Amino acid sequence: MFFIDTIEIPGLGNRHYLAGGAGTAVAVDPPRDVDQVLSAAARRGVRITHVVETHVHNDYVTGGLELARLTGARYLVPAGARVSFDRVPVHDGDTVDVDTGAGLRLRAVATPGHTPHHTAYVLEETGRPVAAFTGGSLLIGTVGRPDLVEPRLTEELARAQHASAHRLATALPDETPVLPTHGFGSFCSSAQAQGEATTIGREKRVNDALAKDVEEFVRELLAGLEDVPAYYAHMGPANARGPAPVDLTPPAVADAEEIARRLTAGEWVVDLRNRVAFAAGHVAGSFNFEADGQLATYLAWLIPWGKPVTLLAESPGQLAAAQRELVRVGLDRPAAAATGEVGQWLRPGAEPAAFPRATFAELGALGPGRDVVVLDVRRHSERAAGHIAGSVHIPVHTVHQRLDEVPPGRVWVHCAGGMRAAIAASLLDAAGREVVAVDDSFDNAVAAGLTLAPAVP
Repeated sequence: MFFIDTIEIPGLGNRHYLAGGAGTAVAVDPPRDVDQVLSAAARRGVRITHVVETHVHNDYVTGGLELARLTGARYLVPAGARVSFDRVPVHDGDTVDVDTGAGLRLRAVATPGHTPHHTAYVLEETGRPVAAFTGGSLLIGTVGRPDLVEPRLTEELARAQHASAHRLATALPDETPVLPTHGFGSFCSSAQAQGEATTIGREKRVNDALAKDVEEFVRELLAGLEDVPAYYAHMGPANARGPAPVDLTPPAVADAEEIARRLTAGEWVVDLRNRVAFAAGHVAGSFNFEADGQLATYLAWLIPWGKPVTLLAESPGQLAAAQRELVRVGLDRPAAAATGEVGQWLRPGAEPAAFPRATFAELGALGPGRDVVVLDVRRHSERAAGHIAGSVHIPVHTVHQRLDEVPPGRVWVHCAGGMRAAIAASLLDAAGREVVAVDDSFDNAVAAGLTLAPAVP
């Protein structure tokens, strides 16, 4: 018998796997905080003998090198990947025994497309395929992006994705579970994943890579690609060098004076509380990235790389969870941190800053002649599907660089649900603008009487 445990990282939209038999196991694309994988192995009572990477990742810092060091496991990396550390180079067709007693073997399948060297791994039980770890190749209803390596290779890699998807679909039985690393909110996915689980047979029915000819597939895939998170530029090089072990010890404690000094110095002070609490009262100049939102993705995307960051959290637990998320994208050590309430983070006599929250109904009640700026911070594809007539569009990840493009006046900022609007509102508020954060579902805009511009075909 065999087992497959899934380790989910919802903040980054990734899944990692531990698979094995009664005594030994393999870890697939492990996260940087490897204690999760070690705990999963301990619960199963197995020894990790192999750690495998499907590719050099562009959206997170891997824990593979450290996990192999800690466990003594063989570290398998595709042979075509250019890395600076010792590893076992994997070629197409290579096999490794995972658990001989259970008849478990892992077979490498070259699946270029997401990267030129991408490799999937098929888990076989006595020669029968029982799962396919597809990394960033065949995902749930879609495929991994082909544009994260080199712009000049994008079309070539898109064609390779099509071929790789067909190779897997042809080689594996329909009932084989497909277990990707990306596709659960990760920007490594070329489109939104469709569902929580899938098989080769299901993908044959729903995946464009398997349903469309290569020319149509490539044309539509390339047309649908959106902006890549800025921090992706740093992930591949970090993984190729070999990431250092993580340090999750608590950061230095900042008092109100130090928080003020860091703000004056132009450093980032990030408030991790929920957007309701932040809007009601916060340290002037601080930014709101909710700990329960996609913290790592959006903070790493927006912050100038290398700039010191001080974290403000409502509890030590919230701070520790945020640190864990941030090391996964290479934001290793906060410069300082503070926990508690906003009053503890302010100099004596200072008042908290605040701004109102509202709904689309309240925006609609202003009427067609409203004398306010409506700022849409959604992605291009979201806006193309329909937007408020007369609104200004600046995607959230570019707001801090384009503040001077926001017209004068009171700014009502919205996204699809409220989280990104809260980030943008905090950036505008810190810049001295009068803002209202629309904390509402965009689905309510029409019911609120707001005129929507037609979708772009």
